[in-house]
Amino acid sequence: MPPNPFSALLHGSAVAILDGGLGTELERRGADLSDPLWSARLLADDPEAIVATHLAYVRAGAQVLTTASYQATFEGFAARGLGHDAAAALMTRSVELAREARRRSGQPAVLVAASIGPYGAMLADGSEYSGDYGLTVAQLRDFHRPRLDVLASSGADLLALETVPSVDEGRALVELLSDRPETTAWLSFTCRDGAHTRRGDPVEAAFDLARDVPGIVAVGVNCTEPQFIAELTRRAADRTDLPIIVYPNGGERWDASGRRWSGSGSEPGGIPGQVGAWLASGARIVGGCCRVGPETIAAIAAVAGRGPG
Repeated sequence: MPPNPFSALLHGSAVAILDGGLGTELERRGADLSDPLWSARLLADDPEAIVATHLAYVRAGAQVLTTASYQATFEGFAARGLGHDAAAALMTRSVELAREARRRSGQPAVLVAASIGPYGAMLADGSEYSGDYGLTVAQLRDFHRPRLDVLASSGADLLALETVPSVDEGRALVELLSDRPETTAWLSFTCRDGAHTRRGDPVEAAFDLARDVPGIVAVGVNCTEPQFIAELTRRAADRTDLPIIVYPNGGERWDASGRRWSGSGSEPGGIPGQVGAWLASGARIVGGCCRVGPETIAAIAAVAGRGPG
C-alpha cells in the first residue's frame, strides 16, 4: 500500500487546507480563458501567471496546490495542432509550475496534486455538470488512461481525480488507479444536491467506489454548491474511514451556452461561515473550487485554525 501523502498534514486533529479555483482566479487577474483549453492554454502562453496564482494560494494558507491540468487532454491539445509528445510535455509542465511555486514559497511541505478532470471538461460545453456523455465505463477508461499515465509519472505528490459527475466515470478512474498500485489519488465528485451526483447517482454508490482501493487516500466532493456540503460530508462519513475532502464552488452556476457564471453565489455568511459545520460533519481536507479565491481560502484557513505560513 503506498503511503498517504496527507498523513503529515492530518496528524492528530489537524485539518488540511486546499487551494481555491485556479482558472477563475487566473481570470480575475486578467487572463483570457475563453479558449476551450481554459487555464491549460496558459501552460504554453503564460506559465508565470500560473506560478503567481499558485503562490497567492500558498500565501493564503493553502497546503495543497492543484495543477493547471484539469482541462489538459490529448484530444484538446490535438485540436490546437499539438502532437502527443508536445501535449504530454505541457501536462508535465503543469506539475513543474506548481512545484516551482512551492519552491518559491519556501514551504517544502506543500503538496502538489495533478488535476485530472472529467471527460466533460474536454468537451468544454459544461457537460461535466450533467455527466450525460453516452459513454461506457470501458470508453471512459480509454479516454482517461493516457493522461493519467503521464500525470502519474510527472513528479506530483498525488493525483486529484476531481469534478467526477457520475458513478460510471468514477468507476473508470478507480479501475485505472487499481492498475497503478504505486500511485495515490483523491476521488472527488460534483453533486447536484445533498444526495446525488450530477448524473443522478446516489452519492453512497459514488463514495463506495473508494473502498478497497489502496491508492485512494481521500474521497469527497467538489465544484458543488456550498449549501449541500455538510449533508454530503455526513453521507461520506457514513460510508468510509478515509479522510473526507470538500472544496465547493462559490455557489453560482455555470452557464455553458453563455460561458459565464450566474446566480448570487453563496448564502449569507459565505463559505467561511459554513466551514465549521463541514468540519463537524467529518471533513478533514477543505478548500474551494470555481469562484473561490485566495481571500476566501485565507478565511477558511483561519476558521480551521491553519493560518497563512
